[in-house]
Amino acid sequence: MKTTHGQLTYCSNIHPGESWQEHFAQLQLHIPLIKKQVNPSGRFGIGLRLSNIASLELKEKSLLEFIEWLKGNDCFVFTMNGFPYGSFHHTIVKDEVHAPDWTNRDRVDYTIRLAEILSQLLPENMDGGISTSPLSYRHWHSAEQMDSVFKKTTFHLLEVIMKLIEIKNNTGKIIHIDIEPEPDGLLESGIEFINWYDEYLLPLGTSLLQERFGWTTEISVKVLKEHVQLCYDICHFAVGYEDHEQMTKLLKQKSIRIGKIQISAALKAGLPVVVEERKPVIDAFAQFNESTYLHQVIALQKNGELKKYRDLPEALTSG
Repeated sequence: MKTTHGQLTYCSNIHPGESWQEHFAQLQLHIPLIKKQVNPSGRFGIGLRLSNIASLELKEKSLLEFIEWLKGNDCFVFTMNGFPYGSFHHTIVKDEVHAPDWTNRDRVDYTIRLAEILSQLLPENMDGGISTSPLSYRHWHSAEQMDSVFKKTTFHLLEVIMKLIEIKNNTGKIIHIDIEPEPDGLLESGIEFINWYDEYLLPLGTSLLQERFGWTTEISVKVLKEHVQLCYDICHFAVGYEDHEQMTKLLKQKSIRIGKIQISAALKAGLPVVVEERKPVIDAFAQFNESTYLHQVIALQKNGELKKYRDLPEALTSG
């Protein structure tokens, strides 16, 4: 629903269903009830999550039916979650949530397909956003590989940007890819996102756009900043102890837009200095230990340094 700060929406990634029919059934069951409670008299925005399989099925068979359902229920889609490519429920996800990463052409094809779908769902005079992974999972690559990985993932992302430029030229609709940093991602913080933006995206992207379209540096940078934005996940940034106010000011100084804010929560507790007194805290965190998702843990130590754990079990056994 529309607020003074933008659209507040409901993301469908909390619902299971990897095929389109399974997921559509969840939308039909839940969305009208939620809309009735929070926005009964106005149009209701949906953040749509489609697996790769669901995106193929929707695009090829069911898009017109879905458009009619949206109209009939006074709903619309203006943002999509393009981070989880495959199964996201009732299976072990863990670091495979990043697969295929942006080194893989499957990620490119999937994201382009989402953009094509969104271009048909997106209302007039409204930008659309597709959130995506922070390029890759950091621990899949050695330090020696990092530069080549950054270049390859960036060039693949630029292929999608070319498609978004085409969509804008053909329809007038603006769609942006919203990169979502998270702990242990190739881009795991706001600072790393900004550094990548300055060191890889803008130089490589500007050169490509100048070569392809003959644009000036100024125009090329403007186009890149229009189509590549930040997905600001409050939980992920909080886990990394980032200062929200400082980060938003820095993004504004850099003229980098926040395409989507994901309102989510992180757990936090102080660990007693006396080892014998830590058990209640550890036991409390242990209740959230489950086998499906990664639960990255970052500890702020007395000296100001951050100690990072890839997943909760590792942190629980560290004492």
